[in-house]
Amino acid sequence: MIAITGANGQLGRLVLKSLAEKGVTDIRALVRSPEKASDLASATVSVVEADYDRPETLSAALEGVDRLLLISGSEIGKRTVQHAAVISAAKAAGVRFIAYSSLLHADSSPMILAEEHKATEALLAEAGIAHALLRNGWYLENFAGSIGGALAHGAVVGAAGEGRISAAGRADYAEAAAAVVSGDDLSTRTYELAGGPAFTLGDLAAELSRQTGRDIPFHNLPGAAYAQVLKDAGLPEGFAEVLADSDLAAAGGALEGSPDQLEALIGHKTRPLSALVAEILASA
Repeated sequence: MIAITGANGQLGRLVLKSLAEKGVTDIRALVRSPEKASDLASATVSVVEADYDRPETLSAALEGVDRLLLISGSEIGKRTVQHAAVISAAKAAGVRFIAYSSLLHADSSPMILAEEHKATEALLAEAGIAHALLRNGWYLENFAGSIGGALAHGAVVGAAGEGRISAAGRADYAEAAAAVVSGDDLSTRTYELAGGPAFTLGDLAAELSRQTGRDIPFHNLPGAAYAQVLKDAGLPEGFAEVLADSDLAAAGGALEGSPDQLEALIGHKTRPLSALVAEILASA
């Protein structure tokens, strides 16, 4: 049996879709609130409660599970403890293999976001369970807000400078996760997963300009100034600081990588930036 944590999230739902397309028939969707995820249930998918913050729910949820996809939690600052609870329960339940959605270059990344991923990777190593680290790069969908803001205000703003970003679509990462957790290889290994071709925020502005016929420039800001722009736009202070930090790290190459491993897992090219821009413009 394959279990997926965070199965009701955006990535989790796409992983379930990909597993179904692969013909996997014994899947357990682990969710915080089963009543909010009842639509996930099917002849091949059972939905069970598994709350990161309530370890007593995890043991029952993982009983009989052979392979687990641990999708990282969304609550920055709480994830290491939450992931530790899942890994501990998985070990007690006899789970043989864990795939974990980590961050591109997590072991060397200067990003604030990398800290909890590094800690979780260490926990997996200490647990002695065979595991695959799925070090995901930036999601293309992360730029939806930037594109919306640029359309409204006439410019792309950020703090990434000339840093190249190797983003891929969320569905690409989900397809890779499904391939790994359902595959025959249960060895411990690491994947650095990134999309291609890489682009800068200046390239994003140029693509927006091309598709809209408008002149939309990129304005590079100091990190603190960009964080303030995000706060003024309504983002919580902590999240705004994390996003600004991510841009600054991207300026130094933290979000650039090769698409080779991701494309080998999914068997096709990753979604390009132009496709995201076209989708957002079509729905605007």
